[in-house]
Amino acid sequence: MTKSGIRLVLTTVAAVAVSVVVFALNHNGSDNGSGDARIPIDLNKNLTNELSDTTDLEGLDRKVRNYMAQWNMKGASLAIMRNDSLLYAKGYGIADKDEPMTPGHIMRVASVSKLITATGIMILQERSMLSLSDTVFGPSGILNDEEFTAAIKDRNYYKITVEDLLRHKGGFTGRAGDPMFSTRTIMLQNRLKEAPDHDTLVKIILKRRLGFVPGTSQYYSNFGYLLLSMIIEKVSGESYEDFIQENVLLPAGCTDMHIANIYYKDRYRNEVRYFLQSNDAKVQEYNNSGRMVERCYGGNDIHNLSGAGAWVTSVPELARFVASIDGRPEVPDIISPESVMAMTEWFDENTYSLGWNDTKPTGEWTRTGTLSGTSALIKVYPDGECWIMVTNTSTWKGPGQTRYTAGLFRTLRQSYSDKLPKRDFFYSTSRNGRRP
Repeated sequence: MTKSGIRLVLTTVAAVAVSVVVFALNHNGSDNGSGDARIPIDLNKNLTNELSDTTDLEGLDRKVRNYMAQWNMKGASLAIMRNDSLLYAKGYGIADKDEPMTPGHIMRVASVSKLITATGIMILQERSMLSLSDTVFGPSGILNDEEFTAAIKDRNYYKITVEDLLRHKGGFTGRAGDPMFSTRTIMLQNRLKEAPDHDTLVKIILKRRLGFVPGTSQYYSNFGYLLLSMIIEKVSGESYEDFIQENVLLPAGCTDMHIANIYYKDRYRNEVRYFLQSNDAKVQEYNNSGRMVERCYGGNDIHNLSGAGAWVTSVPELARFVASIDGRPEVPDIISPESVMAMTEWFDENTYSLGWNDTKPTGEWTRTGTLSGTSALIKVYPDGECWIMVTNTSTWKGPGQTRYTAGLFRTLRQSYSDKLPKRDFFYSTSRNGRRP
């Protein structure tokens, strides 16, 4: 077995062991009102499509399949929660060639990763290891490495705060392209023989002028969330992935979430294949090798996205994560009520929430994610329902696809919310389950 294989096995064993301890601490013998302890299950190993098969929801299944056919999607996974109880979890279509999609398959969730990163930042703030008002660069900033400070030409960088990065107000724009998706250009411009690591990329970007004074406007920035990933590493002294798995995901009950790899050959054991549309031509490999590759397998350095967009997860585990940061009492939160409120506070239509795309004053929260080969949507509704869908196929609409998925959710909720079974797959794989 290779070193990476050994490390994966050890990490998995440790994750399961820690999660058992964490669940015991979090739930402390909690029950469902009947006196029996609620023992969380391993979602990815125990949930099957058949568990969500009911006559009442055949119409829902049909509408989901019609939606997939309309947009030429190969596979999708859907989970539905109500009041932090997982009522429904099902895969549709294929995960890889002739392999059926199941709830246990994991997929890239693109910018949904930002919600995970923001939660990590809030946990560090709760531990008094940083503050959202802390500056990021300069001698008194968190990323105060001498090589970063020496690269800065625009002193407005010294004004960037952690909160500015969370709200996409750091001053970064797309004027010179998104640096997280412009690796080939950056290599050519800077005469690099290999793709830049995070430190090299940051030094290159710091030489540029900001597009606006930090905090005065906003522009969606993947690079800003890369910086947040690096802040987590600097403050915690751990790698970003290790810190998030140990301090965010395992306490939330998520044991099978990982930073994505770039190529199909390096996929995780239960990871899907990503598909493109038939007219999506091959592109040059991100590292200027000269090879022509599928855009979803080498067109971009997915792994290097880190906390901006690199997590892979199953949809049920993603639901479990949401249940752990939503302020509801049924599943213990991993962050404080104050942090939940800060992440979901609504200001106006022109201000991003912390980690979420949008949190309306009505209580509807949205998080989207799009990459070549995948589209993801989380919708939390005021009535306590949460619907999540992730696909393994690019569509013609790109980031706009999530608007159509949101429309599908509205249609399905109108017809099927009152037909959803009363059970909780987080704790039982019984068809009847436990009453939520």
